[in-house]
Amino acid sequence: MGSLDPIHGSDIMVLTINSNLLRTNVFRDPLRAGLIWTMWGGVLAVACVVGLMMDGARLGLVVTAPLGMVSLWVPTVVCWLAVSRVGFRRLEVVFAAAALSSFAAASTYHLWFRAATGSSASFPSVADLGALSFYTLIVAALTVAVNPKVRGLAPWLWWECAVGSLGAATVLAVVLSPVLDSISMGSSSPLASVWAAYPLFGLLIVATVAGIASWRGVRMGSRWGLLIVGLMVFSVTQASYALQASKGAYVFGRPSDAGWGIGLALVAMWVDGAERRVGSTKQGRRSSTTARTQSTTGGTALVVPAMAATAVLAVLIVEAWVRVSNLAHALAVVTLLTAMVRTQVAFRRLERMVHLRRREAITDELTGLPNRLALYADVGARLADHSSRRALLLLDLDKFKEVNDSLGHQVGDRLLVQVGARLQEHLRPGDLLARLGGDEFAVLLEDAGREQGAAAATRLRAALAEPFALEGLSLHSGASIGIALSPEDGTDLNTLLRKADIAMYKAKTSGEGHHLYSCIDDADCEIRLRTVAELRAAIVSDQLVVHYQPKINLDTGKVHGVEALVRWEHPTRGLLYPDAFLALVEEAGLMPALTRLVLEMALDQAAVWQSQGQHLTVAVNLSASSLIDSDLPDRVAAMLAARDLSPAALQLEITEEFLMADRDRARRILTRLRDGGVQISIDDYGTGYSSLSYLRDLPIDELKLDRSFVFPMAGDPRAAALVASTIDLAHNLGLRMVAEGVETDIAYTELARLGCDQAQGYYMSRPVPAADLDRWLTIRRATHALVDAPVVVPQLLPTAANF
Repeated sequence: MGSLDPIHGSDIMVLTINSNLLRTNVFRDPLRAGLIWTMWGGVLAVACVVGLMMDGARLGLVVTAPLGMVSLWVPTVVCWLAVSRVGFRRLEVVFAAAALSSFAAASTYHLWFRAATGSSASFPSVADLGALSFYTLIVAALTVAVNPKVRGLAPWLWWECAVGSLGAATVLAVVLSPVLDSISMGSSSPLASVWAAYPLFGLLIVATVAGIASWRGVRMGSRWGLLIVGLMVFSVTQASYALQASKGAYVFGRPSDAGWGIGLALVAMWVDGAERRVGSTKQGRRSSTTARTQSTTGGTALVVPAMAATAVLAVLIVEAWVRVSNLAHALAVVTLLTAMVRTQVAFRRLERMVHLRRREAITDELTGLPNRLALYADVGARLADHSSRRALLLLDLDKFKEVNDSLGHQVGDRLLVQVGARLQEHLRPGDLLARLGGDEFAVLLEDAGREQGAAAATRLRAALAEPFALEGLSLHSGASIGIALSPEDGTDLNTLLRKADIAMYKAKTSGEGHHLYSCIDDADCEIRLRTVAELRAAIVSDQLVVHYQPKINLDTGKVHGVEALVRWEHPTRGLLYPDAFLALVEEAGLMPALTRLVLEMALDQAAVWQSQGQHLTVAVNLSASSLIDSDLPDRVAAMLAARDLSPAALQLEITEEFLMADRDRARRILTRLRDGGVQISIDDYGTGYSSLSYLRDLPIDELKLDRSFVFPMAGDPRAAALVASTIDLAHNLGLRMVAEGVETDIAYTELARLGCDQAQGYYMSRPVPAADLDRWLTIRRATHALVDAPVVVPQLLPTAANF
């Protein structure tokens, strides 16, 4: 007997190896392809020869030795060719090549010594030193290869790795008990030491491989299976040899010796595959963090530590009947202790995860404030205590939708974060602030009644009135707040929220900022909800009508255009004007549908007038919410084309408020409309945040001076001076000036004197149905009325707000 025999072969079962291992890019390199085919051919040849040899006595070294050397050195050459291509960029390739070289050299020396002397080399020998170096170098290769993949791995995952490694080492230690017992019994012969060294190093390899297999969430790559299987086969063959040699039962050239050749061939295949991926190493490293953070809850990798723990328990139970080595016993105990620590760590981690998920479930993701679920959980418990008064404030940001539509949702989200932080700064430590969703927040004030609730609402509104700095802009945000009191208005959260919502709407519609709930508000809420439902029906059931108010050319007295104003023919309440329902339309999200309907009716009427020979331009008011629609220019163009109308037949009136909210969006949409031939008018000029810059930058045809400037002209020189300067400004910019709200002969005459282009108002005609306007125009043409004596339609309608 001697140290490790150099005879290596392959079992016939190697023919079942997946053919995918051979369908690789190695065929692009003829030398590499030839070596790999030689490697596998040598292994198969050894397998056939060894299979025919039942005792190794017939053919001996003459046949098996050369084939064994082929199965050793061809994989070694394959590895060094890989090293020649990658250099030291892949240290695992270098270490693996050195390991195979060390083992092949040791086996060659031993074979030469045996052939020359007829006996094995003495122990320990140079051959043993080289063979044992294989394990050290392979462990180094594994360490280098695994390090980038597990860098930053969660600490608790290392416990699973330890359990897998220790469990596998324990099982192998039980199998190797006969060899290990020779050490424990005090045997100090060189031969026994070598016998023990091989399985102990094999135990180290098996433990390392089992630990790698235990890592969860780490993508090792498909070719790692080659390395793991190769090392396992190699180590098992070593252990088998050590067991047989320790008992004096080893027979030279048995089929079991094929494990060495198969193992080294698989390791060489892994090295070759690793070298071919060197071009993608950087990309792989960039994605290694992602790979390391893959799901750590998958069940596949849990099999290894679970099997290890089960096997260790089995070892301890079997120990009652079968003696195992001291090392196996010690490893089993350490494995169980490690498994216990792993379980405790996993339990604590699970507790932290449950706590974290519970916090996430009750925390608003955007602002970090408690969410609706947290509000119900916390407030429900507080309201159960009836010994204290509380106030629930429901806060809704004013015109937040316009911020989202004008500046984008990202800016809107940042605004909400700042709003939440500012609200929190102005609350007492015991008060609760929660975000319910969208731009809606709830505040529960402890130990607060009517006065304290109103004072808190005033304080919070003042805090939000301060500007917010976002995207280089200074945004102002207002809020409407509804207040409900406990226990006066209710003792459960649902009731308080409902009543605070009613009060909040009252505050928003009244413009007072905040409102305390009262029983009268319930009736108003019911009316509001019923009106919204009726509005939905009105839009689709022809209850909405359009009245028209003419615009008079002050220099000629002729009428070239009219303004279309919507009215609601309510089935029971009669004719309703815009101020009775437009706010509800906007709130219910019906404004786009209403705008589309008014445009269609106005353009239908314009087409009728055109067929009658009257070419009147129809002006339609558009709200800010309608003008955020980027498809509006295309939709308007389609409407005009469907009625065979010139784009000049339509004029769109917008407010300064929209222009100031989002100048860039206004420019894009208005430019497209203006390029299509539609005229653009600025309505209620002078009442918004006027800026001369938008008059320069935006495509505008007309300014409509608000009635608040026209009405006081007769008795206020300053008002008259403002009107005169505004008319001059418009003309200098190439724009028409239209005066609204002309109700007296004095205002009419003064506007004509100042050079105003057009005027509209009750003095000439109120908004009337199309049929009445036709009669008015007929009378005006028939009597050849002068500009200073306009004809007024009889049976005028009551005063109506513009739409």
